[in-house]
Amino acid sequence: MTKNATNHLVLMGVAGSGKTTVAQLLVHRLGWSYAEADEFHPKANIDKMAGGTPLTDEDRWPWLRAIRAWLDAAEAAGRNAVITCSALKRSYRDVLAGPNHDATFVHLAGSAELIAERLSRRQGHFMPASLLPSQFETLEDLGADENGIVVDISGTPEEIADEIMERLHLR
Repeated sequence: MTKNATNHLVLMGVAGSGKTTVAQLLVHRLGWSYAEADEFHPKANIDKMAGGTPLTDEDRWPWLRAIRAWLDAAEAAGRNAVITCSALKRSYRDVLAGPNHDATFVHLAGSAELIAERLSRRQGHFMPASLLPSQFETLEDLGADENGIVVDISGTPEEIADEIMERLHLR
């Protein structure tokens, strides 16, 4: 974890990797503040994705800055925070990390086949499974100099949350 007074976890990965499920388990266990990055999208972005069109970087910058502002507000209030965000590119993570690099990225990683199977069972989400290949094409692995870990998603959500807490020394 970071050396700051507060900690921020960004659960990242492609759609269907389990970000929301695992984040909710962590928040329940830790009692931290929580937000879904999807809540920060303007309606135009949601409409675009719902129509099957991937977002461009220009679509994403205001969204990423809004997420970072939420993390800054949590920091100012002295609250630890968990947020879900695809954070597929290094440049996106640079915005989310903030000037103090106070965010720890948890990349929930799995095979395209496993995630596609999970997406096929998901109900009521605006992101169609047809956009999954574009997400994998966009995904950039965490750099060695980034504050984060990669966690395999083949286990149960509880096992994944356990691993995150153990590896990041969270209580």
